Amino acid sequence: MYCVKCGVKLADTEIECPLCGTVVYHPDIAREKAESLYPGKKYPRAGITPRWPQVMFTVAFLLPLFIVLLCDIQFNLGITWSGYVIGALVLGYVAVVLPSWFKKPNPVVFVPCDFVVTALYLLYINLVTGGKWFLSFALPVVCGVGAIVITVVTLVYYVRRGKLFIFGGAMIALGAVILLMEFLMCITFEGVKFIGWSLYPLITLALLGGALIFLGICRPARESMEKKFFI
Repeated sequence: MYCVKCGVKLADTEIECPLCGTVVYHPDIAREKAESLYPGKKYPRAGITPRWPQVMFTVAFLLPLFIVLLCDIQFNLGITWSGYVIGALVLGYVAVVLPSWFKKPNPVVFVPCDFVVTALYLLYINLVTGGKWFLSFALPVVCGVGAIVITVVTLVYYVRRGKLFIFGGAMIALGAVILLMEFLMCITFEGVKFIGWSLYPLITLALLGGALIFLGICRPARESMEKKFFI
């Protein structure tokens, strides 16, 4: 048995083509009724997901947090270098451990939280060091990258089609953010001159993004690439 669309050989038990996803059986043909997986109306009881891994990871984050805080207070009579460690630990916890506490974590909710915590961590570093780079450099860069990532995650999570357009547009937007980053560096930091290094990743990402968008528009080219790379 072969697929009517791409011609790949199929097993007799295949319901859809593993290469192109074409349904093997015609929707008008009635399929044989299979035996029920569970007898009667008895269904297996869903087990309770254990929480001990999350508890262990939480303890693993809290233990070094209190250790570095106590050491800093004991030797320096205040919070000096421990703030950097605590901020990094909190950022790692929010990004890695916090979503695991939920049964079905929604990335559309947690990804923005990661960028908010990142911005707050950079703000803390800026205030402690007496810098003047947060508003003119760090915040625009975090907001730009965050907007791209959040948009991609949201579209991929809720929209089933058009992933080539989504990732292609994201690459082009990321190249523009890198170009903006170089301009902001020249404005924020003294002695930094615009040399145009950001044009190289901009051109590269624009070409890659344009290629993905072209594949999304041109169906024959997309199908040819799918058959060639078994996507």
